Amino acid sequence: MTYVSRPLLYLDVDGPLNPYAAQPERRPPGYTTLRVTLGPDRSALSGRTLRVWLAPWHGPALLDLGYELYWATTWMADANRWIAPVLGLPELPYVDFGDALLSERPDGVHWKTAALVDHAAGRPFAWVDDEQSALDGEYVAGHHPAPALLHHVSPRLGLRPADFETLAEWSTDARDAAT
Repeated sequence: MTYVSRPLLYLDVDGPLNPYAAQPERRPPGYTTLRVTLGPDRSALSGRTLRVWLAPWHGPALLDLGYELYWATTWMADANRWIAPVLGLPELPYVDFGDALLSERPDGVHWKTAALVDHAAGRPFAWVDDEQSALDGEYVAGHHPAPALLHHVSPRLGLRPADFETLAEWSTDARDAAT
């Protein structure tokens, strides 16, 4: 099978880009602090002010990977307002999780998984998140015909250079397998 476009990269914010579980009193080196008060459109977190740590170098590093980038986060469109400018990213499309947003599944599969498989529509994709499990890998393997990488990132560390190396290698391998 030949894919005519770049693989997709689904990005979660909290965990991979915002290492929210790092020691609360110590911002990681190279990160900047952003304080975000969420509006009423984010019902689960409405009115809360969040501390967000972001590493500006993540934006150029993500763009250099050669993926088609998508937000795959509860931030949805808010990621373009708050996160993208700090990282130097253009406005990115986002996956609208609709009714699946934050709803638990009885089979233990993460609430994002089926929506991402549907959104990918048979294209190769990598998903960077801090909440995947083996059940998600099994679901993707059973429901997605193209290569997929579920890349777990520690919410205490965020994306590190080794994660970018893994994503770059996988993208190359996925493209080679597709031709």
